[in-house]
Amino acid sequence: MAEAAEQRQEYRVTPHRVALVTGASRGIGAAIANRLAQDGFEVLGTATTEAGASKITSALSNIRSNKGRGYVLDLADESSVTQLFEQIAKDHDAPAVLVNNAGITRDNLALRMKEDEWQSVINANLTGIFRVTKSVLRGMTKARYGRVISLTSVVGSMGNPGQSNYAAAKAGIVGFTKSLAAELGSRGITLNCVAPGFIETDMTASLSADQQSLMLSRVPLGRMGTTDEVADLVSFLASDRAGYITGETIHINGGMYMN
Repeated sequence: MAEAAEQRQEYRVTPHRVALVTGASRGIGAAIANRLAQDGFEVLGTATTEAGASKITSALSNIRSNKGRGYVLDLADESSVTQLFEQIAKDHDAPAVLVNNAGITRDNLALRMKEDEWQSVINANLTGIFRVTKSVLRGMTKARYGRVISLTSVVGSMGNPGQSNYAAAKAGIVGFTKSLAAELGSRGITLNCVAPGFIETDMTASLSADQQSLMLSRVPLGRMGTTDEVADLVSFLASDRAGYITGETIHINGGMYMN
């Protein structure tokens, strides 16, 4: 019994308190960065522009005692990923938590989709996640602790006309996550996916009333989710309370898709 109690105690100890959140300048990513900062993490957020990175730094500075900041990152550029982690190594401890949130869309029907529309989405949304995740694993493996949470989408499970590239990338993230969960469990590293459905963001706010009504007709709860609700779920998975959850995809979509 005493030995079991000691093991349980270990799960409540986080070796480092640095969390890296990609795509953190707005929407779901900004909500996640804010929530993890409130949880006590030193949050490092990324954006594709200097203006976005400055916006992240400003937002984090408003949270008491937080030393986090924003960085520029282009997921599709391998050298950009390398430069980011070189800078992190100079200025911060190795991240104990990674939230893969950043991504792009290039929607088109498959018959009309151009090669670059396919390749750009796969490169940023899938290959980019591989690059960033691989870059945090050395530090996590050394610490024998880590949380990797990747934002996928309901589209990756149920598909969506005009988004075959995006759906393929998001479905690929699930397979990637399951494989690494099996590889790294013995090192105390958990990897999980969060798959949002219709969430209130700038993008959904720009839809017409008819478009929103059509979307909501597919949601049993009859409303969109909020970015804070997604952030709450990520917060839990990033915590020591989720130490026995790995290789899972948790859907947050109001019942739109039930796995």
